[in-house]
Amino acid sequence: MRNVAGIVLAVAAVALAGCSGGGGSSSTTTTSPSAAPGTTSATGGTAATTTGNQQDCAAGFLAQFTTRQKLAQLLTVGVKNAADAEQVVRGEQVGGIFVGSWTDQSMLSGQGLDQVKAAARTPLMVTIDEEGGRVSRLQNLIGQAPSARVAAQTMSTDEYYQQSLARGQAMKKLGITVDFAPDVDVSDEPDDAVIGDRSYSQDPQVVTEYAGTYIRAMHDAGVGAVMKHFPGHGHGSGDSHTGAVRTPPLDQMQQVDLVPFRNLIDSGAAVMVGHLDVPGLTSPNVPASISPEAMALLRQGTGYNAKPYDGPIFTDDLSGMAAITARMGIEDAVAAALEAGADDALWISTNAVSSVLDRLEQEVRDGKLTMKQVDDSVLRVAKYKGIQLLC
Repeated sequence: MRNVAGIVLAVAAVALAGCSGGGGSSSTTTTSPSAAPGTTSATGGTAATTTGNQQDCAAGFLAQFTTRQKLAQLLTVGVKNAADAEQVVRGEQVGGIFVGSWTDQSMLSGQGLDQVKAAARTPLMVTIDEEGGRVSRLQNLIGQAPSARVAAQTMSTDEYYQQSLARGQAMKKLGITVDFAPDVDVSDEPDDAVIGDRSYSQDPQVVTEYAGTYIRAMHDAGVGAVMKHFPGHGHGSGDSHTGAVRTPPLDQMQQVDLVPFRNLIDSGAAVMVGHLDVPGLTSPNVPASISPEAMALLRQGTGYNAKPYDGPIFTDDLSGMAAITARMGIEDAVAAALEAGADDALWISTNAVSSVLDRLEQEVRDGKLTMKQVDDSVLRVAKYKGIQLLC
C-alpha cells in the first residue's frame, strides 16, 4: 500500500476458557513485551504444529470468540479518528486498525487510542505506513527520514539501524504496533515511480541487507514489521493503485525479485501480498492478493527455494487500488483473499465492515471458508500480536 509481528502491549492477561495445562494450574494468554513479532512463542505456534496441551490452550483462546468475531480478527481497516476506531472495534471487534494520511492524528495523543484499545476484547493491532521518504504518515510527529534508496546510498547499516530504532521507539510511544514496512521490492525505477525510491536498490543483496536491518530495528523497538509486496512489485508493468500490474514471469523473478523474501522469510516479519498478475504463478485476471497459488508459494517456500512460512499474510489495500477494485467490490475481495489463504485483509475505511462480515459468515456456512482455516489464521494473527498461550 503506497501512502502504506507487531507487539501489542496488554496490561492485563486475557483469560482463556477451556484451557488446561497440567497440574491443575489455570491458563491465560499474555502479551509479551519482549517477544519479537513472528518469533516462536511459548506455545510453539498454530494448532497445526502444537502439542496436545498447547492445542487445548489454542482451543481455549479460540473459544472466547463467536464465528463472526473470529472473522473480524482477520480484518484491518482504515479509520478516520478515535471515535470511528472505537465504534468499529467495540461494535465488530476487528483485529486491527490502520492509521492513514486521512486519519486525525490527535487520536495518537491523549487518551483517544487508549479508549480504542480498551474496547477490544483481545489486543488490537494499530498499523501504519511509515517507510520514510515520500511514504510517511508521521513526519510531523516524529520527524522526517530519508527514502529507502537514499538511506542505502548514504548510510551504513549501523547508522540505519540506529535511526530506524529511534523511529520505531517513537512509533511505539504513539501507540503504533505494526509498521507496513520495509518495502523489499527490488527496483531500478526512477525515484518518483510507484516503487522507485521506496526500493533500497536494484541489487537484491543490498535490499536484503538494509531491509533486514530495518526489521531488526523495528522488532528491537517492539513494533512489528511487514515485508512487501510479495512476490515483487519492483519490475511490474505499472501502478497497482491505478490499474492491473503484470510482473515478469515467475522464473525470471526467482533470480531478482524473490531473493529478499527468500533471504528474510524467517526474520520474524510478516508479509504483505500485492495485487500483481504473475505469469507462471497466478491464473489470468487473478492477482496474487487473491490467488491460492501465490499464497501456497509463500506458505510452502519450495516454489522459490525458501523456507516454509507460517507467519501472517496481509493483503495490500483491497478498497482503494484499481488493480483489485476494477475487478470486484470489497466484500468479494475480502472473501477471495481469505479463501485464497491470506490471514488479514486490509482496506482503508470502516464503511463496509458489517457487510464484509455478513459475507464471510455466509462463506463459512457454505463451506467456501473452512473453520480450520479461520482458526489457523486467528492463531497466526494472535501470535504476531505477541499473545502467548501459557499452559
